[in-house]
Amino acid sequence: MQKKNLLLDRRYWPSFWTQFCGAFNDNIFKNALVILITYRSFQLGAIKPEMMVALCGGIFILPFFLFSATAGQVCDKYTKNKLMFYIKVWEIAVMLIGAYGFISENVIVLLVTLFLMGLQSTFFGPLKYSILPELLETEELVKGNAYFSMGTFVSILLGTILGGVLIGIESIGGYLVSSAVIIMAIIGTLFSKGVQDLPATNPELKINIGIIKPTWEILKIANAKKSVFLAIMGISWFWFLGAALLSMFPVYVKDIIGGDEQVVTLFLALFSIGVATGSIICERLSRDGLELGLVPLGTFGISLFLLDLFLLDVKAKPETIIGVGEFLSSGVSFRILLDLFFLSIFSGFYTVPLYTFIQQYSADSIRSRVIAGLNIYNSLFMVVSAVLLILFYQMGLNVPQIYGILALVNLVVAFVIYFKIPEFLLRFIAAVLIKFIYRVKVHGQENIPREGGCILVCNHVSFIDWLVIYGNIKRPVRFVMYHKFLKLPLVGFLFRDAKVIAIAPKKEDPKRLEDALNSIEQGLNQGDIICLFPEGAITKDGDLAEFRPGIERMLEKSPVPVIPMSLHGLWGSFFSKMYGKGLSKPKVALKNWLMPISIKIYEKWDPEQVSAAKLEEYLRSKVD
Repeated sequence: MQKKNLLLDRRYWPSFWTQFCGAFNDNIFKNALVILITYRSFQLGAIKPEMMVALCGGIFILPFFLFSATAGQVCDKYTKNKLMFYIKVWEIAVMLIGAYGFISENVIVLLVTLFLMGLQSTFFGPLKYSILPELLETEELVKGNAYFSMGTFVSILLGTILGGVLIGIESIGGYLVSSAVIIMAIIGTLFSKGVQDLPATNPELKINIGIIKPTWEILKIANAKKSVFLAIMGISWFWFLGAALLSMFPVYVKDIIGGDEQVVTLFLALFSIGVATGSIICERLSRDGLELGLVPLGTFGISLFLLDLFLLDVKAKPETIIGVGEFLSSGVSFRILLDLFFLSIFSGFYTVPLYTFIQQYSADSIRSRVIAGLNIYNSLFMVVSAVLLILFYQMGLNVPQIYGILALVNLVVAFVIYFKIPEFLLRFIAAVLIKFIYRVKVHGQENIPREGGCILVCNHVSFIDWLVIYGNIKRPVRFVMYHKFLKLPLVGFLFRDAKVIAIAPKKEDPKRLEDALNSIEQGLNQGDIICLFPEGAITKDGDLAEFRPGIERMLEKSPVPVIPMSLHGLWGSFFSKMYGKGLSKPKVALKNWLMPISIKIYEKWDPEQVSAAKLEEYLRSKVD
């Protein structure tokens, strides 16, 4: 049965359009304000316009740092759909104040409004992300987050364009912006009324009012689970980087390119389109599951294109203000826009899996507070980002030089993420490689449990059986391999990064065997999936060999479910032993390129049912 499109699903679309209108409104206001400051040279005392732009970013996110603890508690305690409505009504009131600021061109009132917008968003943020796991099934979460991200950045695009266009209209720009933000706040409030009724997840929670102590308690909740905390740090780094980039775009356009406000709008629009596109590509690549391998890949991509922006030789003509047409006709415009677009696509790869991971691995009763903790860290990183930008400007650095610094620091972050979770990137790369070599179909993916330890048992047909399985099972898999494989050049380090468990026969190395069994026990107890090839060697004739009894000893120590599976279509391939040692017939590789293969995953066996002989008999009936 084909699943209904989420954007047409009554569970999803009201919350989607509510957050869409909110992000749209924020960006109408913020871009209009930034352009007003940049091109009309508004400043407070000695604070120059470019520093004012950075200051605006700090003002907007400061409430996240101060009041997220209270917001997280409120969102866990009370019914989320009702809270969403009340918070949207609050937005209408805030926008009425902002309307006065634009009409009177009072920069103080506009900055106060910006703070109030941040405060309203502080309470809306935990809602919009913590409500998704309550509205959607687990396998729908990546898609739900991808659409949320797409919607957010499309709304940024539309809000950015509309804010820039409206404020640029002589005489009545302030009136038009004021009308737009009030109307959008009302529309968003109407959509929020359609969000389905949900029970409170923690109605007995006692709200601790304050700033320092509640914030500390929220951070402890966010830090409690190491994997979730690492995901929070990853997202916070992205918002550090994103806040810096968005603040620098107007300055880059004006001072380096010599462009007008419409070129700024083009930059912000292209960035938004790129992140939206990257989010949807991320959902497609994730194959209806959580694919954390996209995170380090996204980080490497961001650094690559930031570095190219640094290396670009742009001849600045600040005395000549050029429009979009003149910019597009310049020789360097294509490369700048290409860098910007791909930088933002890789940003989409980076954020969607991390948000999904936090939602999936946070308990219902604390999820809003975990996301509130995320918002605190985000705000802290963004405040630091704004402060560092001001310091960089004070030091006399220009925007391309700052791009270079950020590219290098982000590259360090990419390596940290890879070394923390290498198996996720390797699993994604494995999936891409296998799809390049074969056409793979997986049957029975639903038989893999979503969590908890289990053992996969599979026939052994070729040298790359592990790669086929590794890249096509939705959860990370650890393999038990002969220890000398880990010493092979080139691929040995991949096996180690994939957390392969090295084993040896008892006659060869009894201590290594015992260590391997202990590692298997530890992994299963921690919830890992362990894959065995009980034949102990690749088949030489295409038939299933006798299964060795090691699995029985493993189950004595860790009685977990066992899932039989079988590989089909690999016998006779370049990587099999049909023609001798294997890897010896290059013509076979060309002949079998993109040949169809399949993985069949069968229903789980309870540990007490399992013996090597029974598994061998069962799989023999499946592969014959």
